[in-house]
Amino acid sequence: MTAPLRTAADPSSAGKLVPTAAEIARLRERARFVRLETLRLIQIAKVGHYTSVFSCAEIFAVLYYDAMRLKRGEPAWPDRDRFLMGKGHAAVGLYPLLADWDFFGKDLLDGYTRLGNPLGDHPDMRKVPGVDFSSGSIGHALSGGIGMALAGRLLKRDFDVYVLLGDGEMQEGQVWEAALSAAHHRIGNLIAIVDRNGYQLDGNVDDIIGVEPLAGKWRAFGWDVHEVDGHDAAALAGLLRRLKADRNRDRPVCVIARTVKGKGVSYMETEPGWHLGYLSPDDEARAAEEIARGDA
Repeated sequence: MTAPLRTAADPSSAGKLVPTAAEIARLRERARFVRLETLRLIQIAKVGHYTSVFSCAEIFAVLYYDAMRLKRGEPAWPDRDRFLMGKGHAAVGLYPLLADWDFFGKDLLDGYTRLGNPLGDHPDMRKVPGVDFSSGSIGHALSGGIGMALAGRLLKRDFDVYVLLGDGEMQEGQVWEAALSAAHHRIGNLIAIVDRNGYQLDGNVDDIIGVEPLAGKWRAFGWDVHEVDGHDAAALAGLLRRLKADRNRDRPVCVIARTVKGKGVSYMETEPGWHLGYLSPDDEARAAEEIARGDA
C-alpha cells in the first residue's frame, strides 16, 4: 500500500517545535475568547452546550491559531488543512473562530440559531463557510476524515486532516471500523484528537460503557498514540508541531487529550448536568468573570 504523498513541512511557526511564551499567551487568550463567545452566543440561543465547548477550548485555539494551515478569507482554499468534529454539538465554540478567520461576516454570530441564520446548534457544511463536515449524529466524522485524507493522496495535495472526537463517541462501532480502515491504508495525514473529558450526555462515560484502556485500544488498531493535557496549550501546540514537521508519517495519529468538562467555570466543572443548559444573567456574569480571570 502506497503511503500518502508528503512534501516539505509547513507548520504555522516553521522550524520552531517549541512555542514561545508570547505564542502560548496568544493561544490561552484565544481559548478564553472561545469560552466568552460561547457564553454570548448561547445567551442568544437561550440553550446550548457550554461544557462540551469548554473542555476543548484550548484544542480549538491550538488548531486554528497554531497547527492548521489556513488562508484568511479563503475557506475553500484547496490546500488548507481540514477539520471535522464528531462532537458537532460544540459548534458554538467553532463559529467565532471561523468568523475571526474572515470565512464569513462577524455579524452572522449575532443571529446565532435565529430563523434564517446559517449558524445552527450543529455545523452544516452546505451553509457555513469553513465547515468541512456536517456533524451531529455521533460516530461519522472519522470516516469522513478518512475520505478527505485519501482524496488528498489521490489529488497529490499535501494537507492534514484533523478530527475531533468525544470520548463518549468511542462507544460507536463506526469509529472503530474507521480506525481499522485508516491503519490499513496507512493514512499518515490523519490526526484524530479525542476530547477525554470523562462525561457524555447521560453521565460518566465509563459508567455507561467503559472505554479504557483507551490509548491501548488505539495502539492495538495500528495508530500512533500520544497523550497530553488538553488544557496545556504549550504541550498541545508542541505535540502538534512535531507531528506536522514529520512528513514521513505512514500511520494515522491519535491524540488523547485529557480534559475537564466545563473547564474555566468552577461550578460547571463539578456539575456534569451542564452538558446542555442556559445561564441566568447573574450566573453568566459570574462565569464570564471566572473565564476572564482564568481562575479555573
